[in-house]
Amino acid sequence: MDEKQWLAEQFEENRTHLRAVAYRMLGSLSEADDAVQESWLRLSRADTDRIENLPGWLTTIVARICLDMLRSRKSRREESLGAQVLQNLLGHPGYADRTNPEYEVLLADSVGLALLVVLETLAPAERVAFVLHDVFDLPFEEIAPIVGRSPAAARQLASRARRRVRGASPAPDTVLLRQKEVVNAFLAAARGGDFAALVSALDPEVVFQADHAAVQAGGPKEARGAQEVARIFSGRAQAAKSALVNGAVGIVVSPQDRLLLVMNLTFVDDRIVHIDVVADPVRLRSVRLTVLSD
Repeated sequence: MDEKQWLAEQFEENRTHLRAVAYRMLGSLSEADDAVQESWLRLSRADTDRIENLPGWLTTIVARICLDMLRSRKSRREESLGAQVLQNLLGHPGYADRTNPEYEVLLADSVGLALLVVLETLAPAERVAFVLHDVFDLPFEEIAPIVGRSPAAARQLASRARRRVRGASPAPDTVLLRQKEVVNAFLAAARGGDFAALVSALDPEVVFQADHAAVQAGGPKEARGAQEVARIFSGRAQAAKSALVNGAVGIVVSPQDRLLLVMNLTFVDDRIVHIDVVADPVRLRSVRLTVLSD
């Protein structure tokens, strides 16, 4: 076995962990995948003879990439609360394989709705320090160089973040109930062709994105803005229902109880700001669904 093949196998063994780290820091599956991919590129260019602990090295690299992404996100524009959150771990290898020993850990340790919303309010360094220490139990001596602080300062970052998380978490049940009402009103407007009501349920800057399978089935790949996204749904959604998709409020389309696709939703101020359509059969098999009553 040559070195490149060995590295690829070692990386794949760590992919589930790296993706979990990145997701918890970024709150976005697509951004987490980007961070993991970038870590592979850096590994492929690294002098591996100098790496003593490959899992630890990869975790450090992913954390630094995520920190850069969080800082870039903050500098690009001031995000509204929750605008980058509520992307679900669809297709996660740990969820797809119930015999995977990491599955129970992932399930018990998954970031919930309320925590993701609160994490979005933290400064990038606070968020990274909190996630690495409180979720993944890394010592502050290892966190310090990632965030560019001393171990004592890294401890203070995590402590400050922990106080905000404990003191600011919204009541998940209240949040979910309100989001369910928004989705049901949105679907009713779609079925009835009430364009004005559709637009009012959407954030003016809403983004619609669909995976390759959904596009192949005839749907659009992307749309931006309330007017454009409302046109996609107007007069449709006859088979759509509100549901808990991996614990967060979303939409399922399942005519005659055959699941065709799910829509992962992000909400800001009782409006839908992001719609992520998943129709890939492999990813759909890993989704945990609970259809909500009207």
